[in-house]
Amino acid sequence: MIESSNVEASRVVTPKEKDVDIALSKNILRPQKLSDYVWQDNIKKHLAVSMWSAKIRGNSLEHILFYGPPGLWKTTLSSIIASEMWTQMKSTSGPAVDKQSDLVSILSNLDEWDILFIDEIHRLKPQVEEILYTAMEDFEIDIMVWSWTWAQSVKLSIKPFTLVWATTRLSALSSPLRDRFWNVLKLDFYNVEDIWTIIWNNADILELSLTEDTIHTVAKKSRWTPRIANRLLKIVRDYETIWKDVTSLESLKEIFHDIGIDDLWLDYLDRKYLETIRSKFAWWPVWLNTLSSAIWEEDATLEDVVEPYLLQIGFLERTPRGRKITKIAEDHINSL
Repeated sequence: MIESSNVEASRVVTPKEKDVDIALSKNILRPQKLSDYVWQDNIKKHLAVSMWSAKIRGNSLEHILFYGPPGLWKTTLSSIIASEMWTQMKSTSGPAVDKQSDLVSILSNLDEWDILFIDEIHRLKPQVEEILYTAMEDFEIDIMVWSWTWAQSVKLSIKPFTLVWATTRLSALSSPLRDRFWNVLKLDFYNVEDIWTIIWNNADILELSLTEDTIHTVAKKSRWTPRIANRLLKIVRDYETIWKDVTSLESLKEIFHDIGIDDLWLDYLDRKYLETIRSKFAWWPVWLNTLSSAIWEEDATLEDVVEPYLLQIGFLERTPRGRKITKIAEDHINSL
């Protein structure tokens, strides 16, 4: 068994055949068509109607805002939309668009009907965000032209496009920006059956010899998130590549132990989060910024990556006085 001390620090939640390696590099493990996208059936139906309507009218698709926990394939779904609309997707992220001029350059280089995908929208600066107001509604950009003695506002026309934004924090968006999206769609955690389907299909692509029981085990440990399911599947593939049997439940248990995932699917950072509250704060409620300083992790990492799962399984409470772990979390920690 591989020593786990160095492996644990690499959070799971963050080649055998040449053609399989190419498949991985081209993201073939992700769905390529809307019909192949597992889960979120109501969203799929809504998007299908919206896209078909836009094609009939000869207009660009209405702007879309996806929100929900990380790892639910918001970017993948945006890429599928571009493919179904027979256009291109150009992508960036909120932190990458530092100045108004950055966004003006991106918008002015879009072709008609292009999909502009911006991830982590909640991290876009307010002064940059303002550029989008007229761009989204009128397909125009208001820019200031400066001279030595005067300044003048000039309207720059841009081609009709569709803005697709993704965020894990809908409440962090300003009302003026949020109200400009016609489609505000929430992506939720998957159920085990749909994760099972994703793993079954992708195991076949990776030429993995997994049984129904072992696939079910991987599905349960994926935390209802397809991104994590694919990461675990690739890890299992690596172990099989070095001639390790991955068809038995016992061998899978050893693999997950090696990478720091316990029987309740908690990883290294999850346990560190819970143990810090117990050992340093004696089970008392603690503020997020205090907890992040004690763990040496960013607030956003704990709030967006760690806490959603702990809340889902009943290990954590968010109280007015701070974060507090529950009795079942205490029992789990004591059993380790």
